[in-house]
Amino acid sequence: MPKKLSHYGRDGRAKMVDVSAKAVTERTASASAFVAMKPAVLQALPNNPKGDPLEVARLAGIMAAKKTSELIPMCHPIALSHVAVDITVCENGVGIASRASTRAETGVEMEALVAASVAALTVYDMCKSLDKGIEIREVVLTSKTGGKSGAYRRTRSRAKKT
Repeated sequence: MPKKLSHYGRDGRAKMVDVSAKAVTERTASASAFVAMKPAVLQALPNNPKGDPLEVARLAGIMAAKKTSELIPMCHPIALSHVAVDITVCENGVGIASRASTRAETGVEMEALVAASVAALTVYDMCKSLDKGIEIREVVLTSKTGGKSGAYRRTRSRAKKT
């Protein structure tokens, strides 16, 4: 655990971290989210009059990853080499997994997290007419590679696949 938060200056004001001295390396990150919904909403997914909620959510997640620095104030704009979003129907909802990669001075954790989050929000948006009680849960970083802090892998997942 770092001794201080990196996005604050000595004066306590928020600042963007200077990454100019960092090495350009291959960096990857994966994130996930879970959208809990009732069985009736799951069964209605293929018949949504707005279109396929899972495909729209997948595309929304990819598009959102590319806009991360516009959404999160201290994120650096980076050139993404790849972004993927996979969506799986589970027994109690929809599981979302995102992956992002780049060659840069800074990591892609936020891009992966934004992709998973926006995909989950899009599923909610596409299905809210059936149930306003849909829940977005467990938005987490599942892994990352590259950079000074090295590799990270989360070890727990709670979604139940069908």
